[in-house]
Amino acid sequence: MPALQAGSIERDDLLQRIVDARVYEVARVSELEPAPRLSARLGNRVLLKREDNQPVFSFKLRGAYNKMVGLDAGARARGVITASAGNHAQGVALAASRLGIHAVIVMPSTAPQVKVDAVRAIGGAMVEVVLAGDSYSDAQAEAARRQTGGGLTFVHPFDDLDVIAGQGTVGREILQQHPQPLHAIFVPVGGGGLLAGVAAYVKALRPQVRVIGVQTVDSDAMARSLEQDQRVLLDEVGLFADGTAVKQVGSHTFALCRQHVDAMLRVDTDAICAAIRDVYQDTRSVPEPSGALALAGLKQYVASHGVREQALVAINSGANMNFDRLRFVAERAEVGEQREAVFAVTIPEERGSFRRFCATLGQRSITEFNYRIGDTRSAHIFVGVQITERDDRDALLAAFRQHGFGVLDLTDDELAKLHLRHMIGGRSPLAHDELLYRFDFPERPGALTRFLDRMHPHWNISLFHYRNHGADYGRILVGLQVPADERPMFRQFLGTLGYPHGDESENPAYRLLLRG
Repeated sequence: MPALQAGSIERDDLLQRIVDARVYEVARVSELEPAPRLSARLGNRVLLKREDNQPVFSFKLRGAYNKMVGLDAGARARGVITASAGNHAQGVALAASRLGIHAVIVMPSTAPQVKVDAVRAIGGAMVEVVLAGDSYSDAQAEAARRQTGGGLTFVHPFDDLDVIAGQGTVGREILQQHPQPLHAIFVPVGGGGLLAGVAAYVKALRPQVRVIGVQTVDSDAMARSLEQDQRVLLDEVGLFADGTAVKQVGSHTFALCRQHVDAMLRVDTDAICAAIRDVYQDTRSVPEPSGALALAGLKQYVASHGVREQALVAINSGANMNFDRLRFVAERAEVGEQREAVFAVTIPEERGSFRRFCATLGQRSITEFNYRIGDTRSAHIFVGVQITERDDRDALLAAFRQHGFGVLDLTDDELAKLHLRHMIGGRSPLAHDELLYRFDFPERPGALTRFLDRMHPHWNISLFHYRNHGADYGRILVGLQVPADERPMFRQFLGTLGYPHGDESENPAYRLLLRG
């Protein structure tokens, strides 16, 4: 081992704790895995530290076990208590089961069900799970209340030197696995245990390696604390990246990060979703939002600093993802990667303008299309379009304006992306003689335009909804104004169209909510 640089006794003590940590009785040396697709795209060698491959799908078992295995016989007999948003809870549960220690685990009620169920399954009879509050800090307060007078040992998820030492073994492994030059290590941050341990070890042995913490914009307690040089208490925290939703960092972690961390980055939800997809594309695994934090920060760092041909490590810290979040992640990943542009376009309410609008889109892949007839003068369309770079977005804006369409760029508008895209529609007094049909057509560029080209020029489209779900077939819902005397011609048209379809004109939800 290289000689340690001169430093505080606390740091040297921590380094020895990291070397002596007994994590490998439950943890494994996780892979430092190349991400070839992302590396090629970013022009750097991107490496993922695969802590999501641990037995509890997170690095947290390292610190939890290292703390609990060091308890004396009396403390073991009395039991332990902890508070956790989920991953630390699973580490404590595993340690309790292996060591035969009773554990009370307080989790916020907002913790993903997959984590709550895993804690109970892993700990079995040795674990009692209590749900309390909306954040880690709320759960911590409840754990402190239960600990009082109970003689239980509190196993802190981050602000304990033995826990920090356990997490610090991640940094030790990275340096052992990558002895070649390394530009930076990106670390996800909640309370700071992982960042403190990794930074203290890496800076002692290879101080030229930058250690950079990454937080969400709405749970940035460590970033604010370092900026203000004192621990900051947040009023609220965001819950998308629930594993790092901490209102206040620890005193130990703050002191160590202030001394050893080079920089902090903040990323938003869209950037995290894009990073989740990047991990999947290179590894076929799906990290949880906090697990993808470091990679989101790495990408932001490359974009803002222009680094090229460097070795960069992102710690993939966990994979305890709720399955029902995947729809949201997939929807937001395109915007987070700037691969989807979202527009509100106003076109004249006249025959042919809808087709002219689609012709403006050309062969681009449409990700979403919402339209409902509104008034006699103009129509408002919400459309998402797949792009490859920012210049495509600007080119589309220019094309819309060149054709005389009013346009708003909503790509960065949170209200539009979260809510308004799902609220286009309603009843319309202009939607007379309306038939509602659903159609399936092969999902390929230009299919929507070809569908419209086959429509009868006299049948006005009064409603249109389409969303690309990544399937082989696209599904659209179309409202068509077909006078009664033209219905036989319309049925003949359906027979020659060649697309599977179904009549939804008598659907009770349509009649209640949309029929004019």
